[in-house]
Amino acid sequence: MKKILAISILVFLIGYAIYNTVIPTNAKVGVIEGNAAPNFELTTLAGDKMNLTDLKGKKVLVNFWATWCPPCRSEMPDMQKIYDEYNGEVIIAAVNLTSSESSVDTVENFVNDLNLTFPIFLDEKGKVNNEYEVLSYPTSYFIDEDGIIKTKFVGALSYDQMKKFISDL
Repeated sequence: MKKILAISILVFLIGYAIYNTVIPTNAKVGVIEGNAAPNFELTTLAGDKMNLTDLKGKKVLVNFWATWCPPCRSEMPDMQKIYDEYNGEVIIAAVNLTSSESSVDTVENFVNDLNLTFPIFLDEKGKVNNEYEVLSYPTSYFIDEDGIIKTKFVGALSYDQMKKFISDL
């Protein structure tokens, strides 16, 4: 009787392992490539509340940045160029670490100086930066139409790098 029970349990465990290997499950949520990007809701500089899930079905570049970051400033004109070129096909979601800024006016002046028209999300408490485990600026996540992180890049991106990562989505 004990042998039958042991064999039954063993068969069940093997079957369960095979099932989990063969049958795909939903992607885990997290900030590792291949995971579903964690959702967030932030207010934009324009005053609109936006969720990352609102952008599902689009290719999204989530960029974490701050006005005091020279590499962030250097990549912003290329991001604007990408935003204009892809005309809504690729969304730039620029998440500002507002908790590190002297004021929201500093962010607004930065955006106006560079003539940026893509959405600027204000992370006023640093919660989203922490959730995405951002340790240095800029940090960018390229997210496909299904909401899966395809690439994480730390450092300033060039126009050519952005185009390549977008084409890989």
